[in-house]
Amino acid sequence: MTISAENPDVQDAETAGELYYDPYSVDLNMNPYPVFARLREEAPLYHNVKHDFYALSRFDDVNKALIDHSTFISGRGALLEIIKSGMEIPPGTLIFEDPPIHNIHRNLLSRMFTPRKVLALEPRIREFTARCLDPLIGSGRFDFVNDLGEQMPMRVIGMLLGIPEADQRRVTDHGEATLQSTEIGQWATGEVFAEFIDYRTEHPSDDIMTDLLNVEFTDETGTVRRLRRDELLMYLTVIATAGAETTTRLIGWAGKTLADHPDQRRQLAEDPSLIPQAIEEILRWEPPALQVARYVARDTEYYGQTVPEGSAILLLMGAANRDHRRFPPDGDVFDIHREVRSHMTFGAGTHFCMGNALARLEGRIALEEILKRFPTWEVDWSHAVPSQTTAVRGWQSMPTFIP
Repeated sequence: MTISAENPDVQDAETAGELYYDPYSVDLNMNPYPVFARLREEAPLYHNVKHDFYALSRFDDVNKALIDHSTFISGRGALLEIIKSGMEIPPGTLIFEDPPIHNIHRNLLSRMFTPRKVLALEPRIREFTARCLDPLIGSGRFDFVNDLGEQMPMRVIGMLLGIPEADQRRVTDHGEATLQSTEIGQWATGEVFAEFIDYRTEHPSDDIMTDLLNVEFTDETGTVRRLRRDELLMYLTVIATAGAETTTRLIGWAGKTLADHPDQRRQLAEDPSLIPQAIEEILRWEPPALQVARYVARDTEYYGQTVPEGSAILLLMGAANRDHRRFPPDGDVFDIHREVRSHMTFGAGTHFCMGNALARLEGRIALEEILKRFPTWEVDWSHAVPSQTTAVRGWQSMPTFIP
């Protein structure tokens, strides 16, 4: 293996015959951890010449970079391909904004995502989960994704936004198509929500869509106003896509991970009070999003090497989540009894995921209800299907045999 002679901490993809990370490889992203372990130790600042990006993999580096929004900006996109395309980011795309406008939009939305609204959903989420699972008792089979994982988040987002049950599938299919699209220009415009906006304008209700239609705020020019239609459409797209896809993946990974660790699964079935901590460990262990991209706004240094202004950098949250410096003694060990320490799955800083409480609630309810009915299962690997998107990784199908 050849390591950069200028600095042994920096490794170029073209010269490192063995150590290479390709963020576009679906196969690699399903199990990137051997590569991540080597990146953390051998190339904590990694440079990929082929795709022209840098990457950070150690917990402290990733955490500090996510917080430093003046050096690592989101306004050029949070996906590598979007930054490289140079596309113009549509206004109101919350995840692709920087302060101060991001703070204005985030504060506006956080007023809708209150703890009261989230917690009030628990009985309805639990009832829906039971409706999904009860017909499967005695069937011998349960698919963590198709039978529950893709159903529950879709229904919950529908509850929050006030989208009729009959239309929820169309909305989430639109989000899935957006994530899987290889064409940058096909980033969703949110038009799928147009008819619902028109309906809620005439028929207000107790939901986020009605709240967003009517809320007044002070924008970046100091003007007090309501959201424009294009802003509202983009808000709804971000909420629906991010809210549904990540939780779907979480539930799929829970099925695989607990099948791989039957002793810990048995402990959860015997003592459900351990489930919230198990959800945290699953989130750390198999994050749906492995990385987030940032545009480098000014020259910055890591390990004696300059990352020049104008570069794209990947902050490898999946690698940071297994850094033994943060999660001793070994971050590559799955342990539901691990001391709980904050991980990177929901990000950090100004872009910390505001839906984190909802995702945790959904994950907890899913595991509680599954383990009540199916305390053991084995994965049917002959029919398991990985998702083909690299933006949010996971399983399109995670079928299991149940007793």
